[in-house]
Amino acid sequence: MSTGADSAREGPRIIVLCIGNPDRGDDAVGRAVARALRALLVDGEIIEEEGEATRLLARLDGADAAYIVDACVSGAETGDIRRIDVSTGPLPRAAFGASTHGFGLAEALELARALGVLPSRCIVYVIEGETFDIGASMSPAVAAAVAVVADRLHKDMLG
Repeated sequence: MSTGADSAREGPRIIVLCIGNPDRGDDAVGRAVARALRALLVDGEIIEEEGEATRLLARLDGADAAYIVDACVSGAETGDIRRIDVSTGPLPRAAFGASTHGFGLAEALELARALGVLPSRCIVYVIEGETFDIGASMSPAVAAAVAVVADRLHKDMLG
């Protein structure tokens, strides 16, 4: 959620896009990281989204730096965390695997790059999920990754 003082903001616009569906098990991990970041009083806009591509593109537009958190399914061990700098190249689809969203994050980021709205600093944190059923709880390994990702992301944003 935006702090509301956008017009009075000094310095670079930093956003954190936390993607996920809170009702689909491990897909809720982005939303859980958003709550953890708010508890750490992280500077920047912490935005929760379900992953719809046009909304993601609109959020990226005008940002100087973006940090994105999402669940993924790539065949890695549940709860594995990867940090990928997409400022310099595309999100590796082989490493990222399938998205839990129809039009995946990888495609949305490449469209942002093509449209010139990809921030000059764009870091993606992905957490390997296992359970994405409607009504499922977050798996223990993914739940344990929430605090780790929030801490790493906070340190990453500080410099």
